Amino acid sequence: MGFGSLFRHNIRLAGGPAPVRAYVEELMPAILNGTIEPGKVFDATTNLDGVPADYQDMADRKSPKVLVKP
Repeated sequence: MGFGSLFRHNIRLAGGPAPVRAYVEELMPAILNGTIEPGKVFDATTNLDGVPADYQDMADRKSPKVLVKP
């Protein structure tokens, strides 16, 4: 999608930071014990060794969210 098509129709595209720190302590235990299925949020899973490559994938917009499992 080109940004020119947004301006022509007076459409606004906005975003902002995700307040992860506000919810991580409450939600992480539910993710780890299987109560919440993070697959609807994360599109890839990695271990600690894969973190640098997955950060690059997120920066390159190849992967929006990556779940890191120790």
